[in-house]
Parts: sequence; structure tokens; C-alpha cells
Amino acid sequence: MRNLARRPSCTLALLLAALILAGCATVGVTPTVAPARPSDPGLAAAVEMVRYHDTLSGTERAQAAQEIERLLSTVDDQALTEYAAALPEGDPMYGYAGRALLARGLPLPRPFDLRALWAAHAGARGPADRDGYRPPLKLGVLLPLSGSLATAAAPVRDGLLAGYYGEQRQRPEVVFYDTAAGGASAAYQRAVSEGADYVLGPLGRDEVAALLSRPDELRVPVLALNRAGDGAPTGSFSFALAPEDDGSAAADYLLARNARQVLVLNGGDDNARRSVEAFRKRLEAGGGAVSDMLVVTGDTPPDMTAALRDAMLKENGAQAVFIALRGAQARAIAPQLVAAGYATRPRVGTSQLYASGRSEQDAALDGIVFPTERWAASGVAGLPMASSVASGLPTARGPAARLFAFGYDAWMLTAFMERLVTGSEAELRGATGLLRIDGLGNIVRTPSWATFSGGHVVPLADGG
Repeated sequence: MRNLARRPSCTLALLLAALILAGCATVGVTPTVAPARPSDPGLAAAVEMVRYHDTLSGTERAQAAQEIERLLSTVDDQALTEYAAALPEGDPMYGYAGRALLARGLPLPRPFDLRALWAAHAGARGPADRDGYRPPLKLGVLLPLSGSLATAAAPVRDGLLAGYYGEQRQRPEVVFYDTAAGGASAAYQRAVSEGADYVLGPLGRDEVAALLSRPDELRVPVLALNRAGDGAPTGSFSFALAPEDDGSAAADYLLARNARQVLVLNGGDDNARRSVEAFRKRLEAGGGAVSDMLVVTGDTPPDMTAALRDAMLKENGAQAVFIALRGAQARAIAPQLVAAGYATRPRVGTSQLYASGRSEQDAALDGIVFPTERWAASGVAGLPMASSVASGLPTARGPAARLFAFGYDAWMLTAFMERLVTGSEAELRGATGLLRIDGLGNIVRTPSWATFSGGHVVPLADGG
């Protein structure tokens, strides 16, 4: 996707210029009583872009969302906080301003305004129990149960069923639909025609994009199991184990430890690229910077000790390292980091740093911190310990355990979503982490943390 800050489309470039220079009127949106036009030019332009954002679709909608985020990143904390606090309830600007505040680690002036959005998702569900349990009447689950993604879908399905059968109260009927047989849109239409009042899925990024690209055809609300993207239509919710989440969590971890100058080791694949970009954005929003970036190629990279040492010793050199590498790459680079002098500095990886199962190999990763699931770190009420489940269920072992926990949380979200949407500072303690919802319908996940010691994964109960 193009970087709108550098190469906006002709339409958006003209609109942005008009907004900044002339304070262009809102397009096709009923005006609301809002604070006076802000004096900060970046905030003023962002405010006007939000006013017409819902009139856009597809690529231009996604580019506009990125530009709004970029403009808000130029606004200082006090100005953004004060403007957000003065916004009336229901103003679409609050969702964007709130996301920007959370990215900086700042509190929200008030919870996100999602009650109207939830009304469409609630449908004809019965009243909620005291703990917020309010499941749909019939749940359609869209997963690729055959084909190339079936291996990933199996642990998601089994985790969902573990949560479903672990619930003793009245449960909805659940029907699974194979998106590999005819596509996600056809599976959605079949689920709706067979009476589903809520749809969970699909799982693949392309499947999600295809389904949500036609919002007029979505007669039943969707909780997508991948990021819907900035171009997603208003009203869709999404939950994902996205690489971006790892990058944002790593930045928060380092900022909390006052590490502002960070060396990034980039594995170069799509997961690494996405996690690195999210890491950079969150780090810069918190006042930090990527001091150097080294690309690591192949599972047996060359000796980079000298370059690693130079990145630390130069003026404003690296105070910490973000390791966006696969396990094999990280095991090859980790001894070089120690030799270059980083043993006493924070070293944070992504969830791709899962254990090989061979402690003699994983000992190279000792001291590196990485995000993990709450289920593995401390257990989750209502779900047996990870080690116990893994002993009897192949889809809960090794890397698949993360997807099993994801499926469990997907069920929890369908049943307890109202608690997240309507509660004040609401959260759900899921198997993958602490779950919240942002102002645009994305489930935000705060993971637990673990490290390697003697080649074994050791949970960090206090977050490290």
C-alpha cells in the first residue's frame, strides 16, 4: 500500500490541500456540535478528514485513515487530550483521537462511543447475565476447514469448541462453514440463509478483505478473525493475532523501561515487515526512535557482530533491540548480540520466537523477552492448563497452542462482546491476553510476557 504521507492519490491530495488551506466543509455528513476549529493545523486537517471518511471506500478509505493517523501524530499530548475531552458523544473523531492517545500510553477522557454500533451486533439476543454473558442465538463460523489453511483453522476450531463446551449456561447453536469450498462470501450467505444471527470469521486476510469489501451485502454482523484493515466499513468488528500487535506491544514494553533509541533486526518477510512498521509507529508516538535497522536474511546469517556493536556505540546509539526474526534466525543472531555488548540491554522479540523444543538450541535465546499467551503464562479460568490440554490434543501443542487460545477467545468475544463495548474501561481476560476494544471496532490485545532461561520458556508474571 502506498504511503499517503508521501504519495497521496490525486483525490485525497486535493481534498487535504483544500482542508488545510480553507477549512473545507464536511461532505455528506450531518454536522454535530463540536469544539471550535482547532488552531493546530495537523489536528484541524485530521478533524475535517474524519468528517468525510465514511463517504470513501476501498483504497481511498484506507489511505484517508492512514493520513488521519499521521496528522494526529503531529499533535502534542495536551492539545490532543483537551480536544478529545471536549468532543460530544458520538462524534466520529473521538475514535481516532482515542486510538492516538492509547498509542502514546495516555488515558482516554471517557470510554469509546460504541453503544450505537453494538446495537446492530446485539440483534435479538436475550438479556445479559450479571457477568455480561449474552451469546448470539445461532452462530455461523467461517473457517477454511480444507485446503492450504486447514492446518491453521483446526486449532482455532478446537479452541472455540473448548470454550463453547466449557460454558454450562444456555449456548447458541454453532454451525461451521468451510470457506475453502466456494469462498468466504458464499459461506457467509449460506450461514445467513440457514438462520445465523451472528457470523464469526473468516480467518484469512484475503477472505476478510473480500467479505467486507461489499458491506451492503452484510445482513448479519461479522466479527472477523483477521484485521479488516483501515478500509473496512463502519460496523464491522475484528479480532486478530496480527504481527502488528507484536510490534506495538514490544514498543510499549521498551517505552515503559525508558528505552527510546532502539536497534531493529528485520527478518524481511511479510510478518517481520508488518511488526516492524507497527513497532516504529508506536515507538515514535511515545517519543522514541529506531536508531538503526539491520536486515537479516536466511536462517544462517553472516557474522554481524561489528555492525551490531557500531549501532550501540555511535552517538544516540541503541539502548535496546527489537528482534523481528523467526526462531532459527534469532538463535543464530542472539550470540552475536551478546558478543556485541547487548547482554545487559533489553532485547525484545515477537511471538515468532517460539521454542524449538530443544533446550540446548534455545539456550542461545536466554534473556530475550517475547509476548506470549496468558493461557501459557498464568492459566485462564475455565480452561485447563496449557500443558494438560497439549498432552491429549495435538492442535494445542507447540506453535498451534497460540491458535487454540485464539479460538477460545473468539468464542468468549461472541458471548461477552457487550461487556467490552458498553462497560466503562471494560476488559476481558482471555487466553491470548487482556482484551479490550478500540473506537473503530478492533479488539486490542495486551499479551503476557515470557523469556528464555536455560533454553526453557519462563513466564514473567509481572510483565517483565
